[in-house]
Amino acid sequence: MSSNPTPADTSPRTDSAPIPPPVTAVPGRDRRPRDPWLLAVLLFTAYATLSVCRWRHLATRSWDLGIFEQAVRAYAHLRAPVADLRGPGSNLLGDHFSPVTALLAPAYRLFPTPVTLLVAQAALLALSAVPVTRAAARLLGRSRGLALGLAYGLSWGIQRAVDFDFHEICFAVPLIAFALEAVLERRWRAALLWAFPLVLVKEDLGLTLAAIALVVAMRARKPAPRTALCALGVAVLGVLAALLTFTVVIPAFNTADTYTYWNKAGGDPLDGLGTKLRTLAWLLIPTTGLLALRSPLLLVALPTLGWRFLSSDPHYWGTDWHYSAVLMPVLSLALADALSRSRWSPRPWLRSYALHLPTAVVAAALALTTTLPLSVLGEPAAYRKPARVSTVERLLARVPDGASVEANTGPSSRLVARCRVFWTGGTGGVTPDFIALDDSDHSIQDVQAYAGRLHPHAAYDVVGAAYGYVLLERRT
Repeated sequence: MSSNPTPADTSPRTDSAPIPPPVTAVPGRDRRPRDPWLLAVLLFTAYATLSVCRWRHLATRSWDLGIFEQAVRAYAHLRAPVADLRGPGSNLLGDHFSPVTALLAPAYRLFPTPVTLLVAQAALLALSAVPVTRAAARLLGRSRGLALGLAYGLSWGIQRAVDFDFHEICFAVPLIAFALEAVLERRWRAALLWAFPLVLVKEDLGLTLAAIALVVAMRARKPAPRTALCALGVAVLGVLAALLTFTVVIPAFNTADTYTYWNKAGGDPLDGLGTKLRTLAWLLIPTTGLLALRSPLLLVALPTLGWRFLSSDPHYWGTDWHYSAVLMPVLSLALADALSRSRWSPRPWLRSYALHLPTAVVAAALALTTTLPLSVLGEPAAYRKPARVSTVERLLARVPDGASVEANTGPSSRLVARCRVFWTGGTGGVTPDFIALDDSDHSIQDVQAYAGRLHPHAAYDVVGAAYGYVLLERRT
């Protein structure tokens, strides 16, 4: 079924208050409103500010920021993406297949800091609001389109991704958004071309490419049957690319000759059922008011939901971290598609619901933001660098450039730009020059004894401590 609404002058009307048709540009005027780009600039400012403020507060959440910086740093110097935090000499392509991160190398070469990655992620996520807002405006009119674009930009899945430091999925989000915008505009070739690079973002996204191609095939089967056949071929290629990456490409770069995450596959679908149902509720209710269920575009969300809910790792089941970000453009554009379809429904209640839903969705997004990461931007303390951070930075500055360091989350992200950094307990036999620990939770009673357990054949002395951070140097 075509996504284009029936023209207003030929459709039958059974109610006096259907949603008005999309605003048509007046000949001779600019047909490309600036609203989507202005919204993207505002969102970029908010995302980047949040990321930089968290960085200035030493609020790094995981080792991923350090891992990706090591890989991008290697790309910037025309080397293989070795991430020692994953293990000495570990090629990151043997963990997740994300060669797309090499695109950040030129920017990182100019600005060699983790902040470069954070700002790049903010830009990519903000960019994805452009196709979402633009497509919604074409289908529903300017004001409703802007409302859906704002609701998308403030959606909890996007905010969680910004709050998670950096991850390669920031490249997938705009690609999916542009691809689905093209689907709604019946630009079948453009949709497939936008989706193709997903296979270079992460290994599972070949299945998302296949899902997008299947949606193209469904929509194009009557107006363009040859295009539909081509889309089916692309769907097959997407599945084959995913299988090849899982079974051949990643093992070729992995020192164990395997895909590390097979051990997380094959979980019982009933495990964590309550958590999974809550995640589905969060995805469908505040973001789309359940109306997205009326759009075939929602099929694009199935591969991601499938591997997450079939995994044995409970981290994938919930709403934390970055895992739902790739679903947000799918949900928002499926909602826009469903709203466009519902405007001509013979059921008055559905037309009325569709009329008011954009306002409800943006209101829900604004209300939820008060409890989500962007809410800290309203606190003056977010913009002040705490004195403890400056003290910790002076402590870590005692590590000379080029030194080898064993570190956990907090120190690692501050040192990877200028040192060879290993994860605590994962040096693979390498005896580092320094050990830097964030022991703010006081989980280590005797740091020197702890260092002795890590490296029985070496001795380390504490050279400084500040606000729970401890720096030890190997005795010569």
